[in-house]
Amino acid sequence: MSLYAIGDLHLHFNSELKNRGQLKDRLWKNHEEKFRKNCQKNLTDEDTLVLVGDHSWGKNLEQAAADLAYIEALPGRKILTRGNHDMFWDANKTGKLNELYAGRLEFLQGNYVAYRDYALVGTKGFTFEGPFWIDRRGRIVRWDEEAEEHAKKIVKRELARLEESFQAAKAGGYKKFIVFLHYPPTSILEDESGFTEMAADYGAKQVIYAHCHGETRFYDSLHGQHRGITYRLVSGDFLRWMPEKILD
Repeated sequence: MSLYAIGDLHLHFNSELKNRGQLKDRLWKNHEEKFRKNCQKNLTDEDTLVLVGDHSWGKNLEQAAADLAYIEALPGRKILTRGNHDMFWDANKTGKLNELYAGRLEFLQGNYVAYRDYALVGTKGFTFEGPFWIDRRGRIVRWDEEAEEHAKKIVKRELARLEESFQAAKAGGYKKFIVFLHYPPTSILEDESGFTEMAADYGAKQVIYAHCHGETRFYDSLHGQHRGITYRLVSGDFLRWMPEKILD
């Protein structure tokens, strides 16, 4: 029984694929079938798979239903966190999703999910992504300060949601935590953030994130050990559609 994670499936079985230019790399060709086969080959029904946001391009639950059915049919227990493109998922109605898909899928937002002696906690997260202005040497020389201030407000909201998740897990008696964010925990301007500070304050063992697509974005945030916490990027194209083993 192992814990795996991957993000950014961007399924669109019953909806329009937007931003196709961002997802036109050869790695995305037939990615749904590649991922399905990798799961069938490497996961069992005893394993747990956390899908770290951007599951579906569906604008509502009806449009996303076929995408969620695809996820449901994968081996093992499936836990979903919310991504920035998951329009079908109202952050205030996570409980209703858990009721609707009870016994089939679990939705992680403002709550926690137990895995062995760990609590899996999480939220969508957020980070400032520009726009930035670059000089001839590729150095950032300035950025949109108004957009940065707007980002700070969203980060504050997402930190409150992550705190809620941690507190629910603590109230449940858990002392070991793994954090799941869709957005990276830091921007390219940061070495630390509210998310890294909270992870350290609660003694999280790992922070798992996605969202960073394409080779130019893979190293926008933390990888490996940082302040005793393991940080992992699990975007589907980064992993070449092979789920990452988080715990044996």
